[in-house]
Amino acid sequence: MSSRRPDRTGLVAPAVAVLLIAVLLGSLVGTWPPFVAVESGSMAPGVERGDLVVVTDTDRAPWGDLSTAADPDAPTRLGEAGDVVVYTVPGAGRRPVFHRLAFPVDAGEDWTERADPALLAGDCADLTTCPAPYDGYVTYGDANELYDQSAGIAPVVPDEWIAGKALFAVPDLGWIRVGIDAAAARYGGVATGVVLVGGAGLAGGVGALLVGRLRRGRRR
Repeated sequence: MSSRRPDRTGLVAPAVAVLLIAVLLGSLVGTWPPFVAVESGSMAPGVERGDLVVVTDTDRAPWGDLSTAADPDAPTRLGEAGDVVVYTVPGAGRRPVFHRLAFPVDAGEDWTERADPALLAGDCADLTTCPAPYDGYVTYGDANELYDQSAGIAPVVPDEWIAGKALFAVPDLGWIRVGIDAAAARYGGVATGVVLVGGAGLAGGVGALLVGRLRRGRRR
């Protein structure tokens, strides 16, 4: 009796399709990866922890240039006015921040004069990033009580720190990425990678076995 190897085509095809969709989406929006997993509740209720957000390049047509919440014709993004961006503070050793643009500032400006007093922890003399050291943006999380620049999360955010802006969110689709990042932070990247590869191999083997049995059952 000859034994036949399980046909893995049915398992590989979905993975290839997902990869192709990601590549096409990245080409369309101009960023890679073309989505981010939300790891905190700072943008609730428009975006919750575990959501997956599709992001685009900051000047990618047809979505136009960056808009802030203070702009009179600002588009609505994720529940409120103004673009929500992904930015990283160089040399700070922190993960990228996913927050909304409040308003633009010029170098040397006392930007607290235009700010919402409820989102400030003091006046310009109390803040290390005021007056603005360069042109950029004041930012905030929708669910946070202070501007990022008043809470010590980031200084004024210049354009070159911004990697992309949000288009839309898909609820709960980012939990896999959040779980992987949490495991890597607790157990280390190597251990997490070994577990993921082993789990993927086990899942593939079990799936192939089940598909093979189903096909043999249909032939009978």
